[in-house]
Amino acid sequence: MVEVSGVSKRYGTIQALSDVTIAFPPGITGLLGPNGSGKSTLIKALLGLARTHQGEGQVLGMPWPRDVRAIRDSVGYLPEDDCYIAGLTGIESVAFMAQLSGLPGTEGLRRAHEIMDFCDIGEERYREVETYSTGMRQKLKFAQALVHDPPLLILDEPTTGLDPDQRKAMLSRIATLARTHQKSIILSTHILHDVRSVCQQVVMLVHGQVRLSDSLANLQRPSAPTMHVTVSGDSDALVAHIERQGHTVTVQRDGSLKIEGVDPTDTAVVWKWAADAGAAIRRLQPAENSLDQIFFDVARAEPAAAEQLSYGPEASDGRS
Repeated sequence: MVEVSGVSKRYGTIQALSDVTIAFPPGITGLLGPNGSGKSTLIKALLGLARTHQGEGQVLGMPWPRDVRAIRDSVGYLPEDDCYIAGLTGIESVAFMAQLSGLPGTEGLRRAHEIMDFCDIGEERYREVETYSTGMRQKLKFAQALVHDPPLLILDEPTTGLDPDQRKAMLSRIATLARTHQKSIILSTHILHDVRSVCQQVVMLVHGQVRLSDSLANLQRPSAPTMHVTVSGDSDALVAHIERQGHTVTVQRDGSLKIEGVDPTDTAVVWKWAADAGAAIRRLQPAENSLDQIFFDVARAEPAAAEQLSYGPEASDGRS
């Protein structure tokens, strides 16, 4: 859906993007990075809202940056900052966006109502936008991004300002758009829970450089077969017993155990070890790498060291 290479952008002496080469496949991709990492600059560059110093690629099959105006017509963009016209009601704001996208007035209004229903904006659509709460403005921006039915959505911090129920509903809508309506979505966020909830791919920028690009499933899969075990009460006897069987056991901060070298399908052996050690297992499941820990590792590593970091089943043979 999106492929760019060699993208660089400076603001005076600040290098916001440095030789960024990346591909965003169909589906939902989480765009991660600390504050100031270049996420918003990359998004604005893709939309032609920030002129780059170098770089080329394609977006939705159209050459970028040459056809950036045509690209903008085919992308739905939810910006991080508020963007509304004072004095307009919610329905007027979305219908106006529909008309700007080329829909006739009557069809644009019909489409605006349809999308606002999807976004759970009820009677509030008839109120002026400046009276909206932060959460309502987020839903309004989402409706504006969707109203012209674009094949690609770029969402910059879409769950900011939403309460837990609203966040869950927003993520459900995003997942539905990808699963049912075959939309491709770039989700820029600092909320790792949102990425774990809906994304298939992860891209991470640090200091304007791509430090990580992989599927979420591969990142979370340990480099060696590992089981995660939660035990009721003292686990010392179980740990000692497992170590005598030649396996490495790591006690986590919450007291749970990670047992390396045990195939996730071979749960019977773990139950037997627990019985032998007189331990009671509360939960037994395949272990996953922590996305939070991966984020911290990559964000804090120097560029040369970051290149050596590897996750997933290929990490054990030295490939990233």
